[in-house]
Amino acid sequence: MTDEALRVIGLIADTHGLVRPDVHTALAGVELIIHAGDVGGDEVFTELDLIAPVVAVRGNTDPPSHPRLPVAVELEIGGLRVHVSHGHELGAPTPDKLFARYTTDVIVFGHTHRPVVVNVASRWAINPGAAGPRRFDILPSVGRMTIRGGQVEVEIVDLRI
Repeated sequence: MTDEALRVIGLIADTHGLVRPDVHTALAGVELIIHAGDVGGDEVFTELDLIAPVVAVRGNTDPPSHPRLPVAVELEIGGLRVHVSHGHELGAPTPDKLFARYTTDVIVFGHTHRPVVVNVASRWAINPGAAGPRRFDILPSVGRMTIRGGQVEVEIVDLRI
């Protein structure tokens, strides 16, 4: 049975200690924020908690002993199973590698700093891009994932530099 309630989830990754002011606008109204690693410090949690509760995982630059940063998390949201990990556990994460490794409906990851939204056979691999300091000539971004009736929609939101 599918959960028909509308669920809007904020997706963020690779903040590396920086929460841009635009994140508040881009993620306004979400019920939960999923952070796919490389958080960069507790001040990021303090800032994001002002928007919505945060579930986060450890990235390759985060301290291994941080109590709020497990290696991976699996959630049930709107009748769908969601896996969250940074992606570095696969070396260079790609949708194909992620789909082969994890069996959930939605996989949220980071690490590459590049936004990715791939839907294959009703399974999703989503990287919201890097929201923190600009690197690799890639614009900072976050994502908004909407789930209703087992259907997923994803919007990547560019942030001002």
